[in-house]
Amino acid sequence: MSSSSSDLGQRQMKALRVSSSIGGRLFRKVVWYSIRIFLYPYFRVRGRNAHFLDISGPVILAPVHRSNLDAPLLVVQTPRMIHALAKESLFSGGLFSWIIAALGGVPVNRGAADRDALKAAQSLLEQGASIIVFPEGTRQTGSTVGEAYDGAAFLAARTGAKVIPIGIGGTEPALPPGSKFPKRTRVRIVVGQPMELINPNGGRVPTSVRKQFTQDLRIKLQEVFDKALDESNQG
Repeated sequence: MSSSSSDLGQRQMKALRVSSSIGGRLFRKVVWYSIRIFLYPYFRVRGRNAHFLDISGPVILAPVHRSNLDAPLLVVQTPRMIHALAKESLFSGGLFSWIIAALGGVPVNRGAADRDALKAAQSLLEQGASIIVFPEGTRQTGSTVGEAYDGAAFLAARTGAKVIPIGIGGTEPALPPGSKFPKRTRVRIVVGQPMELINPNGGRVPTSVRKQFTQDLRIKLQEVFDKALDESNQG
């Protein structure tokens, strides 16, 4: 293992220790309740089927991604600890690094393509964790779900984690790219039924089955996104 990989691994372990520490858990509760008390009324957030987020075992939350508000508004739909992968530069030390770690952030090296991120995510899921993986990758625009990447299917095949498609409507007009202050809109979060990736023939999941699962995930994601958008527009 190279020294840079070793250093990254140590930072990942440190981040996990912070998130599981008493101080980290207390800070997360304060943020959780603050979002519920202040942001939820401001955006008139309503959720549907949030109980699906509380299933036991490793879980991959797979939401659409239209705004930086998506993750903060989503994670407080469940009391369960939710991890998210974050770029390594955010963990350079100091209070801000501690805050990101306490909220469930885990550093990954974005310069190493997706391999490092997938490895870190797999390690978390193997420990029974719940993580966010955006199937579309980066933020998108519009009401159509973009190309779905294979990351969620790959992790589900490796770890047995269930994948939950989640539609979030109303966050794009609330905080589009470049905006500095969120505009008040109506946000709706629709959680779909958990999906399970199983090889019908048993054994290792082949690439063809993973690719079909990814296509099925995109279809389910579009369905819950359509519902969330309709409800956010209707009130």
